Amino acid sequence: MKEISLKSCGKEGRVEAGCDEAGRGPLAGPVFAAAVILPSDFHHPLLNDSKQMTEKQRDLLRPIIESEAIAWAVEEVSAEEIDKLNILWASVTGMQRAVMKLNPKPDFLLIDGPKFRPFADYDRTRYETVVHGDATYASIAAASVLAKTYRDEYMSRLAKKYPQYGWDTNKGYPTAEHIAAIKQYGYTEYHRKSFHPKELEPTLF
Repeated sequence: MKEISLKSCGKEGRVEAGCDEAGRGPLAGPVFAAAVILPSDFHHPLLNDSKQMTEKQRDLLRPIIESEAIAWAVEEVSAEEIDKLNILWASVTGMQRAVMKLNPKPDFLLIDGPKFRPFADYDRTRYETVVHGDATYASIAAASVLAKTYRDEYMSRLAKKYPQYGWDTNKGYPTAEHIAAIKQYGYTEYHRKSFHPKELEPTLF
């Protein structure tokens, strides 16, 4: 994988946390969110948007990020909460929860994606939304790695309880295998009932 150049921070001299989530698209399982404060001199040649990395690379980077970060936190938002909030605001809620667990508290937040909203002490002057932020800022990329690895690990554990859905490989995403399993076995308590893929819609014929 070609090394990319990531920004270390948005503004020198302030404590910034990068925030990202993993699992917006699956039919089952929580969405996971992470917040990470990195040292200003943190660098690793593999660090990138987690979706552009291999599983092996993500697993290699996770303990490095956890040991070298100034602070980090990972939070999950359940399928039930996703159904109540919708996936966008469930993702935002997860990032907010992760931020609140950080010590020290960041001065400023760098948010992956176009949407966020004020909470606690963080008004609109104390965060920035960044489209493709996980390919722009190192702290957001690090958060994407933590969110992705923790979610994948969770779904692999859950697959042992429900092996028929193939969550150890599809991680809850709407693959043909997963769709077929839902048609045969129905939904579990871990499925997002508000998600309605066309393949599962009833037909007139």
